[in-house]
Amino acid sequence: MADDPWQPPLILLAVDLVILTLRDAHLHVLLVERGVDPFLGVLALPGGFLRDEHEHIEAAARRELAEEAGLYDVHLESLGVYGEPGRDPRGRVVSVAYLAIAPRLPDPVAGTDAAHASWTPVDDALAHATKLAFDHRRILTDGVERARGKLEYTALATAFCAETFTISELQQVYEAVWGVQLDPRNFYRKVQGARGFIVADGPMRKTPNGRPARLFKAGPVHELNPPMTRP
Repeated sequence: MADDPWQPPLILLAVDLVILTLRDAHLHVLLVERGVDPFLGVLALPGGFLRDEHEHIEAAARRELAEEAGLYDVHLESLGVYGEPGRDPRGRVVSVAYLAIAPRLPDPVAGTDAAHASWTPVDDALAHATKLAFDHRRILTDGVERARGKLEYTALATAFCAETFTISELQQVYEAVWGVQLDPRNFYRKVQGARGFIVADGPMRKTPNGRPARLFKAGPVHELNPPMTRP
């Protein structure tokens, strides 16, 4: 008797999005309140299933971001693939996760299967008392760690500052994303040692304590050498 012919397993493909921004000097993540089962009423990352076999994966991610939060034209980069059995009670679901780190993102507008969308401080989202749907705590943790790494090796931090900024304002970006307090003198030395990271620009500005502070703008480099290593 011949063996039964092999049949491919039924696997659904989805996308999830970790969208990070700075608001009020704190790192925030975009979360939606699920308006459908499973996990009805629970906070989750924006995302969903591919519409059909013809839809590109990144196109699905952008569609979900627009439908669930009303956000467009956000630069997405691949974060990882999550496919552990049992991660979704609806069946075997593999999710392709994307990451976006951008300044000055607008307030989200919920739609489709999201009852509510909002910016949530990352510390609150990852707190033990906060329940996240599916394995989104793990995906968010990975996304935050990627963001922290990007500040070490790239000039991304300057994108969260105004066109001109002080060293203190740049330090606030690093402290918000890394979640640590930095020594001002050590930070200044590292910033000045990263060639092409920032350049002096414009007159001195008075700080809240009345002392003048030199203004800088983003330099020409995109990758920092040496990197701004975390303490």
